[in-house]
Amino acid sequence: MERVEETGGDNSSAPQAESAPARERGARRRRWIRRTAVGLPLLLLLPLVSALTALRINYMGDPADGTHSRGRDALWLGHAWVDGRKKDADVTALARRLRDTGIRDLYVHSGPLEHDGTLPESVHPRARWFIDAVHDRLPGVRVQAFLGDVVATESDEGMRLADPTTRRAVLRSTRRILDIGYDGLHLDLEPLHSGDRNYLRLLDALHRETRARDALLSVAAHQIDPLPGLHTLRGGLTGHPKWWSQEFFGQVARRVDQIAVMTYDTAQPLESTYGGYVAQQTSLALEATPSSTDLLMGLPFYWENDVSHRGHAETVPAAVRGVRLGLSRTDADRARFGVALYIDYTATEENWRAYEEDWVSGCSAC
Repeated sequence: MERVEETGGDNSSAPQAESAPARERGARRRRWIRRTAVGLPLLLLLPLVSALTALRINYMGDPADGTHSRGRDALWLGHAWVDGRKKDADVTALARRLRDTGIRDLYVHSGPLEHDGTLPESVHPRARWFIDAVHDRLPGVRVQAFLGDVVATESDEGMRLADPTTRRAVLRSTRRILDIGYDGLHLDLEPLHSGDRNYLRLLDALHRETRARDALLSVAAHQIDPLPGLHTLRGGLTGHPKWWSQEFFGQVARRVDQIAVMTYDTAQPLESTYGGYVAQQTSLALEATPSSTDLLMGLPFYWENDVSHRGHAETVPAAVRGVRLGLSRTDADRARFGVALYIDYTATEENWRAYEEDWVSGCSAC
C-alpha cells in the first residue's frame, strides 16, 4: 500500500511539476502580447512622428529679404462670374479688392468640360461681358478660362485621355474659348496620375495652339512626392497616388506658361507642419520648373475640417511663410514666381489681410 501510495503520490505530483513551465510560458506570452500591443503602434508611429518633426524644423528660420510678391499672382474665381449671376457692381468691387495687390491672372471657372472633351456654350453665357469688364477696370489683368473634369484614372467615370478623339475635342474646346476672347486656358484635370503620357500629349497640342494665338496655357498641378517614389507606394496601397514625381512635374512645367501647385488638402495637423510642408513643396517645385515658366504656389482661401484638410492648420499665414522659406532656400531671386489664391467665394477678410500683409507688403511691382 505504501508503495502504491508513494507511486500515486509521485504520479499526482508529475502534472504539478509540468505546470510550472507551462505557467511561465503563458506568463511570457502574455508579457509579449502586452509589449507588442504597446510597442507596435509606437513602431508604426515612429516614421510619422519623424516626418512631422522634420516638417516643423523645416518651418523654422527667417525668410530672406525681398521674398514677396513679384506681381505675378493669380486668383481662382467661381462660375458665377460668367453664368449671369454677377453684375457690374460685382466687377467694380472685385477691381477695388484686387487693385494694388500682386494679382495678374484670373482663373474663372468656365466649364466643366464634358467627359468627351466638348464644352457646351450654355455654361458661360456672360464670358465676353466679364472679360471686357475686367480689361476695362483692371488694365493688365488677364482672364483665363478655368476648365476641368474628372479623369477616369480611379473609376470608370470621367475623361479618358488615352482616346485621341477626346484629346482632339479638348483642343477644339480650347479654340472656341480663345475665340470668345479669353487670354488663356487654365486646365485642371483630376485625379491625374504621375507619368501620364497622354496628358503630356494633350499639353503639347494645347500649347501649340495657345502660342499661335499669343495666349497663355496654365495648369493646376498635383503636389510633388515628399519622398522619392511615395506616389508609387501610396498608389499601390490605396489606388490614389496623390502626388506626382518631381520628374513628371518638370515635364508638365516645361510644356506650359504657368503651373499652379494645389498646395492644400495636405492632412497636416498643425500650422507649423503645414508651413514646413509648403516650404518643402516650394523648394521641390522650384527645382523642377524652368525659369521660363511661371511657378505659382496655391494658398487655401477657404476653411474646411475633414481628414484631408484641417482648417486650423492650413492657414494663409502658415502657407505664405512656407512659400517664403522655400523661395529663400532655393531660388530667392526667381522672377517668374507667385502665389495663387483658391478661391474667391470662400475668402474671408482675414484671408485677404494675411495675403496682403505677409506676401504683397514690400512688393515693388504691385
